[in-house]
Amino acid sequence: MASTATSSLTVPAGSARAAHRLAGVRGVWWRRFWLLREWAMVGLIKLCGISSILFVTAIFLFILCEGLPFLRMGHGIHEFFATSDWYPTSQNPTFGILSLMVGTGAVTILAMLFAVPFGLATAVLISEFCSRRVRETLKIVVELLAAVPSVVWGFIGLKMLGPVIVRFTGADTGVNALNAGLIVGLMSVPIVVSIGEDALRAVPDTFREAAEALGATRWQMVRKVLFPAARSGLLAAALLGVGRAIGETMAVLMCTGQSIAMPIDGAFPYLHPLSSVGTMTATIASELGEVEAGGLHYRALFLLGSVLFLMTFIVNLTADLIVRGIRGKK
Repeated sequence: MASTATSSLTVPAGSARAAHRLAGVRGVWWRRFWLLREWAMVGLIKLCGISSILFVTAIFLFILCEGLPFLRMGHGIHEFFATSDWYPTSQNPTFGILSLMVGTGAVTILAMLFAVPFGLATAVLISEFCSRRVRETLKIVVELLAAVPSVVWGFIGLKMLGPVIVRFTGADTGVNALNAGLIVGLMSVPIVVSIGEDALRAVPDTFREAAEALGATRWQMVRKVLFPAARSGLLAAALLGVGRAIGETMAVLMCTGQSIAMPIDGAFPYLHPLSSVGTMTATIASELGEVEAGGLHYRALFLLGSVLFLMTFIVNLTADLIVRGIRGKK
């Protein structure tokens, strides 16, 4: 009986070899499928990386191609860059962007004078002096600042900060470079805080432990240990804040007064923050919707956009080169 049962359960040798061969074929095809899937994912990732570069290049070339014909319409590079008269709708139109570039620089400088110290101080507070619960609460509050629309910041500067500036400084108007600088500085604080806090938290704990073992106070540890160790990240935070300030549009349009005037001169203090100024972004935003497509004014605005694109590109490139140089010295 036992031998009969055993013989009935025995699988023929030919069937076993066929099943093994079938399993091997399935395994080969399954491995090929996974390799093909991996190659497809790698190709998709490379395509996304290359496409981002292509998109940025295409945007710049489009703006540049739309703006370059301006230089063949009777207006030269010297007039465009070296004069400060931007009056495109006058009887004899002039297109000098020097005052717009200086106004953009003035607003950016004032914004960074506020955003960098305040942002780095907040980053140090969050990273080194707060408990975990308070740290998470403050990070949420800072991130909420970044969620406020720029037009709301513009209303705050126009209706709240402007009258305060007039009251305490005696300025003729509350919409000026100082107003825009403070508002843009507040808008730049979240990015400075976020990147600065990440840079400080990235410093190894052994640095902190060594400083405490030598008897350093917490502030001495921050000033003499953490700041030098995290200087590349802190510098990147400041430069990204500069990029954020240069590219801001709506709040600047509402808070500067958009006056084509030079905020600097030869008289002390040289930079006059209480004067109304015009910026490159605000000029493009306020005038592009009202120009004739293909006209002289249209071409001038696109050429102005090309200059703005190059300015932001240079700022980001400089930040990258400085950070790489600092890292290379470590």
